[in-house]
Amino acid sequence: MIARPDTSFPKMLSVSDLNRLAKELLETSFPLFWVSGEISNFTRAASGHWYFSLKDAQAQVRCVMFKGRNSLVERMPREGDLIEARATVTLYEARGDFQLTLEYLQPAGMGRLYEAYEQLKQRLQAEGLFDQARKKPIPAEPQRIGIVTSPDAAALRDVLTALRRRYPGIRVIIYPTPVQGKGSAELIAQAIRQASKRREVDTLLICRGGGSIEDLWSFNEEIVARAIVACPLPTISGVGHETDFTIADFVADLRAATPTAAAELACPDQSHLRQQVSQWQLRLMRTMQSLLQTQAQTLDYLSRRLVSPAQQLQQQKQALQQWQHRLQLSMQHILNAHGRRLEQLASSLQQLNPHQVLARGYAIVQQADGHAVTDAGQLAPQETLRLTLHRGMAEVTVTKASKPGH
Repeated sequence: MIARPDTSFPKMLSVSDLNRLAKELLETSFPLFWVSGEISNFTRAASGHWYFSLKDAQAQVRCVMFKGRNSLVERMPREGDLIEARATVTLYEARGDFQLTLEYLQPAGMGRLYEAYEQLKQRLQAEGLFDQARKKPIPAEPQRIGIVTSPDAAALRDVLTALRRRYPGIRVIIYPTPVQGKGSAELIAQAIRQASKRREVDTLLICRGGGSIEDLWSFNEEIVARAIVACPLPTISGVGHETDFTIADFVADLRAATPTAAAELACPDQSHLRQQVSQWQLRLMRTMQSLLQTQAQTLDYLSRRLVSPAQQLQQQKQALQQWQHRLQLSMQHILNAHGRRLEQLASSLQQLNPHQVLARGYAIVQQADGHAVTDAGQLAPQETLRLTLHRGMAEVTVTKASKPGH
């Protein structure tokens, strides 16, 4: 029986088609994965890309790591380095070469270090050692600063330079210790405990310059973390570069991105303090000037109101004279009013005066007993009456008296 040909492919493939199909098959069959091996035939091209082989005892595979990815690697690999890489499988179509494209690269054993790092981090975090509430404030104006680091490290020179620049004259006490290598974690913890016991500084810096994760690993050890937590002094960690985070950073009272940044956080900037003093001085001068101007205006106002004793006496004399004049006018007005009233009363009295009536020809008729006669019915014939005239008096005898209506 003759088998039928497979009609899903063309009868004849070109080399380009073959390599393209193989490339698609490889890239879709292998997701991103980890691979480990030894570097050989390492080459850095002028473009910045890395080309090398990754091998073990039985086989090897070509690898490429492009510039955009290898620029994130801290140290360029060397021949014979054992590495761990995160890669994808691909095929370089132009030559039909099977190869790996590396996305990330790290020294062998890093995976175990990261796992240990994460486990310790989670455990200490669960204990509350990273909580902000337990952390101490950093003194704003320290008198003495302690530094736990290697006396030969470049980080120490950076810290001292920053301290001299920002706060000249501040006292510095160094607690020397190795910061990497076997047994360095115990020695770092011992230096921290010594600073805690002596208590001769206001702030303690725990510093180390940049390096690989292996170089910084002592600051990821639990013994160092416990020593920092137990330290009664305010602590600032400045380990590695900005992107490096160690366990010491999480338990310290304050984390700095670099040793230089730790020094800057530990003390105020003297130039900034001088600027603040200048601003306060200027503000104080302006306040005093404003106060003096206000007081001067108040003094001018009060001085205008202030009168000398002689002037006060003169004013009082003038006021007295005015009151005397007013009193005289008032008295004159009262007297005039009373005078006019008196004249009116005198005129009325004059009009009612009987003598004035008598002067017009009238007389007052009185009986012998002195009663005035006002009615003819009071009279009797032959009765003697007394007449009072305007001038003089006379006696008359009644001969006839007629009553009203007769």
